[in-house]
Amino acid sequence: MSWRNSAGRTGEEIRKAREEWTTSDRFGEVKGYDGDLTDAPEVPPARLKARGRVR
Repeated sequence: MSWRNSAGRTGEEIRKAREEWTTSDRFGEVKGYDGDLTDAPEVPPARLKARGRVR
């Protein structure tokens, strides 16, 4: 399971989701999966810029 599936839209939301991925049960449990969680990648220290929609 990947934390990115529900990470967030802003840099702040993404950083919060990364922290919660490893410290809380926000993302729940996948029943029947015996493996470890996928590690969340480091978030760059730069300000994250939202991308526009690709049409």
